Amino acid sequence: MAEFLPLLMFLCVCLVLLLGYPVAFSLAGTALAFAWVGGMTGHFDAVFLQALPNRLYGIMTNQTLIAVPLFVFMGVMLERSRVAENLLDTMASLFGAVRGGLGISVTLVGMLLAASTGIVGATVVTMGLLSLPTMLRRNYDPALAAGSICAAGTLGQIIPPSIVLVLLGDVLSSAYQQAQLDMGIFSPDTVSVGDLFMGALIPGLLLVVLYMLYQAGVALFRPGAAPAIPLEEREQSHAALWGRVIRVLLPPLLLIVAVLGSILGGFATPTEAASVGAMGAILLAALQRQLNLATLREVMRNTTRVTSMVFLIFIGAAVFSLVFRGFEGDELVTELLSDLPGGVFSAVLIVMLIMFLLGFILDFIEITFVVVPIVGPILLAMGLDPVWLGVMIAINLQTSFLTPPFGFALFYLRGVAPPEITTGQIYRGVAPFIVIQLLMLGLLAWQPGLATWLPGVVFDRP
Repeated sequence: MAEFLPLLMFLCVCLVLLLGYPVAFSLAGTALAFAWVGGMTGHFDAVFLQALPNRLYGIMTNQTLIAVPLFVFMGVMLERSRVAENLLDTMASLFGAVRGGLGISVTLVGMLLAASTGIVGATVVTMGLLSLPTMLRRNYDPALAAGSICAAGTLGQIIPPSIVLVLLGDVLSSAYQQAQLDMGIFSPDTVSVGDLFMGALIPGLLLVVLYMLYQAGVALFRPGAAPAIPLEEREQSHAALWGRVIRVLLPPLLLIVAVLGSILGGFATPTEAASVGAMGAILLAALQRQLNLATLREVMRNTTRVTSMVFLIFIGAAVFSLVFRGFEGDELVTELLSDLPGGVFSAVLIVMLIMFLLGFILDFIEITFVVVPIVGPILLAMGLDPVWLGVMIAINLQTSFLTPPFGFALFYLRGVAPPEITTGQIYRGVAPFIVIQLLMLGLLAWQPGLATWLPGVVFDRP
C-alpha cells in the first residue's frame, strides 16, 4: 500500500481542488500534510524538503519566466485598447459579402488576438461580448456562432507567443535535461521557449485553416446557417474599406511580427521579445487614444494579480513535486508507463488521455507545473522529441478546454452569452471543432515533422 501513496496524494489534490480551494494552497497544503503523515509512519524522509529553498530561488532567478508578466501586460493592454472591437468590425466588413464571412472573421480575429495576447479566457469573453450579438442579429445559427467563438478563443493555447508555451517550454527544458542525465548523457542538449514557439506555429496555422474550411463548408451546404451581411449594411466604398483594413490591421500585425520576428531572426530571446511586445502594446494603445493613467493603473494591477497567481502556483507545485519524489512517485510512474503493452505509443496515449481528463478540473498552469514534471522526463527518456511533445500537450489541453461538459472555454462563453443561447447549443456548436482538434492531434502524431521541421530550420535543432 505504501508504494501507492504518491498516487493517493495526487488524487487528494484533485479532490481538494474540486472542493474549490485555491490551487497553490491545495498543492502545497496537501503535499505537506502527506509529508507529515509519511514522516510519522517512516515512509517519507524530511531531508527532501531541505531542497525547497533552492527550488524557490531557482524560480525567482529564472530568466525565462520574466516573459510571463510581460506577455500578460501585453495582452491586458491590448484588451483595453479596443483592438479586438476594431478588428472584428473591420473583418466583418471585409468578409461580410460572402456567406460564412462573419464566422471566418471571428476565426481570423481570434488568431490575431491569440498571437497578441495569448490569454484564452480574455479572448473568449471579448469575442463573446463583441461578436456573438452581431452574429445572432445577422441570423447565424446559434450553435455555429457559439462554437466558432469558443474555438477561436482557444487558439491562444497554441498560437505563439502564448503564455502556455512559455510555461510549458520552461518546464520541458528542465524535464529534457533530467531525462538526458537519467540516460547517462552528462552534456545534455537544451530546448528553449523559442523552439516551442516555432514548433507550434505550423500546427496552429493549420488549425486556423481547418476552422475556416469547416465554416466555408457549412455556408456552402447550409446557407441559412451562415448568411452574408446585407448589401445596404456593408461599406459602400472599396477604397474606404481597404483604407480602414490597413489602418486597423497593420498595427497589431506589426506588433506580432516584431515579437515573433525578433525571436525567429535570432535578434532576441523570448523574454526580450516579450518586452518588445509590452512596449508595442503601450504604443498601440496610445495610437488608439486609449492610453491614460487610469488605464495604465488598471493594466498594471491586473498584470500583477495574474503574475502573482502564476508564481504562487509555481511555488505550490515545487512543494508538491518534492514530496511526490520523496515518496518515490517518479519511480512508480516510470514503472507504470514502462510496463504498458505497446511501449512508447501506449505511454503517450495514456498520458495524453490523463491530461485531457485533468483539463476538465485543472487549468493549464496546474497541469504544466504538476503533471508535466512527473511524466515529461519519463516520456523524453523514451526518445520523444521535446518540441513535438510540447505541441502535442498544448493542442491536447486546447481540445480539453473545448470539450463538454467541463471545458473552460464553454464556461467563459456561457457567462457572457445572452439568455437565448442555451448550453445545449454551445455544446453542439463546439462538437465539430473538437473533431478538427482531434484530427490535428492525429495528424501531428502521424507527421511529427509538422512541429519539428521549423525549429530545425530556424534554430538548427537536430
